[in-house]
Amino acid sequence: MNFSFDFHGRHVLVTGGSSGIGLATARSFREAGAEVTVTGRRAAAQDYDTDLTDFRYVQCEMADSGQIEALALGLDRLDVLVNNAGQNLARNNEWDPEIFDRTVRINLSSAFRLASACRKLLADDGGGSVVNMASMTSYQAVEVVPAYGAAKAGVVQLTMSLALAWARDSIRVNAVAPGLTETNMTAGMVADDAAVGPTIARTPMRRVGTPEDIAPVVLFLASDAARFLTGQTIAVDGGYLIQG
Repeated sequence: MNFSFDFHGRHVLVTGGSSGIGLATARSFREAGAEVTVTGRRAAAQDYDTDLTDFRYVQCEMADSGQIEALALGLDRLDVLVNNAGQNLARNNEWDPEIFDRTVRINLSSAFRLASACRKLLADDGGGSVVNMASMTSYQAVEVVPAYGAAKAGVVQLTMSLALAWARDSIRVNAVAPGLTETNMTAGMVADDAAVGPTIARTPMRRVGTPEDIAPVVLFLASDAARFLTGQTIAVDGGYLIQG
């Protein structure tokens, strides 16, 4: 599917860009002409099965504030920041206080820290754009992921707060809340008909999403087409939330 986004001359950072929604987003920005940096947890781009040669790769553990600061300091210019990196630690019991704290650091605090560290770069050249990654758990409680849900709900509020505070710098801040999307993180659930069935039944479009469904919305929010849009979280969920 072709879209008329033009990011030639723009510099984009996509955290968690080695797979899933992050990779699809990075590829879409690159196809639109942007210079793209992606982050991941492994030491080098060659450590992934995925071909990342079109991007600059930086190792960054998003729970480590020092690595986040180093990531920002290593950038010369930035027009678009996509805070995509996230991790669901349900298998490790998010009700454990230590795991709860780590989950919030990865999924919420890291977005705030990186955006703050990149604020000056984003404000240069007339202002940039931040796109955060929220979730259906921003709006609905899921018993096994209390920390992930709390963090993703926080992303929605953080998006509004940053948008309000940074408008004076001409920095727009928005978010995308994907519905259930087929990625490495959700592969087990998507492959289990009993687990995924209720979600599909509630989704008017009667399917789960793909990373390629999400990426164009990220590009739209970062593009000049959304120049008067800030502080918003767009649900890309096949209609899941309209069922109440």
